[in-house]
Amino acid sequence: MFKGSGVALITPFNEDMSVNYSKIVELVEYHCENNTDALIVLGTTGEASTLTENEKIKIVETVIEANKKRLPIIVGAGSNNTMQAIEMSKKYEEMGVDGLLLVTPYYNKGNEDGIYKHFISIAQFVKLPIMLYNVPGRTGVNLSISLLKKLSKQKNIVALKEASGDISYACEVARLVPELIMYSGNDDITIPLMSIGAVGTVSVLANIEPKVVHNMVYSYLNGDVNEAKRLQLKYNGLVKALFVEVNPVPVKQIMNILGKNVGPCRLPLGEMDKKNIEILMKELKEVGELN
Repeated sequence: MFKGSGVALITPFNEDMSVNYSKIVELVEYHCENNTDALIVLGTTGEASTLTENEKIKIVETVIEANKKRLPIIVGAGSNNTMQAIEMSKKYEEMGVDGLLLVTPYYNKGNEDGIYKHFISIAQFVKLPIMLYNVPGRTGVNLSISLLKKLSKQKNIVALKEASGDISYACEVARLVPELIMYSGNDDITIPLMSIGAVGTVSVLANIEPKVVHNMVYSYLNGDVNEAKRLQLKYNGLVKALFVEVNPVPVKQIMNILGKNVGPCRLPLGEMDKKNIEILMKELKEVGELN
């Protein structure tokens, strides 16, 4: 679907909590100019669970228009409601996006047969390439190796965003389901996952350090393992700070500190604790973003 750094794009809001569409245009331009390799829209970092259907459609329209076909656009269409996921996936395909990100059903979870049929049902209604999104910390469900094997036989299920944080599990996916292209879903282990075959990352860090994440990934792809390792380790303190509270609260806080003016998060995500803001400030200084 892409190689390199796919930014898990935030959704900016105005102070009245309406979507700031003009800021989305600015952010897309920023990423096009700063070496981001793909735009991942309406994911966890984009606060998709707080958006209405009409807002989601308008956000995707805005990104498509601003992007001008420069970068691949992959849109989060996942849901714990299979029929809704099918409907939105078809809509995004009609709009002209390049791929879909489908999270594992959450809350109602589903058993293995149900999850298999959920993903296959969506895949059979669209022709777009699909990236599965394994994030058990959010969904309460870990995609089993046997299930991934079955799903990989569907021709347009081609990739996996692996965000379990379990490197042993990721190694088994790489060994036993090599048909699925792997992307790191955890910024702190991007290079470790690339060492077992991942070709890129869906990155929260790329919202604030797009060139760094691109350079880190491409250093590894181009054989400069030492430089990739150096960047991974240099920025892991900042990455840790990005998750000192639930994502995307810290990354939006940092963007506002750096003058991006992306606004607050929508409820139920509230304001950051002042002590945690101090942690963010310290790590920004460590990497040279603040004097």
